[in-house]
Amino acid sequence: MNLSDREWTVLSALWKTGGAELGVLVSELHSETGWSRNTVLTYLTRMEAKGLVDIDKDSSPHIYRATVDRESCRQKERKSFLSRVYSGSASDLIAAFLKEEHISEEEREELRKLLDNMEV
Repeated sequence: MNLSDREWTVLSALWKTGGAELGVLVSELHSETGWSRNTVLTYLTRMEAKGLVDIDKDSSPHIYRATVDRESCRQKERKSFLSRVYSGSASDLIAAFLKEEHISEEEREELRKLLDNMEV
């Protein structure tokens, strides 16, 4: 499942708080998004229907939690991006990045070590 930018935003707030009631999430999201309480609630409800959010309706007020972990979402996003944009070629992605971005000598050494230690 590919997450929309807004779903990423909501999930990031849930990951940061570890789960929270609606008011806390509205406060957490408002400065970045300007969303109203109703907008946040709409996203949470829709994301619950998709299986991304759990709503503890036994608590008062309700507690909202992410049902997916950040690293799993990152992994899916990386795979999707690599497939869509670079036809699955990690080397093409890395080469493009390195041509466009300056990296420090320390970062270069880290990359060398990663490559040297990879099992092929």
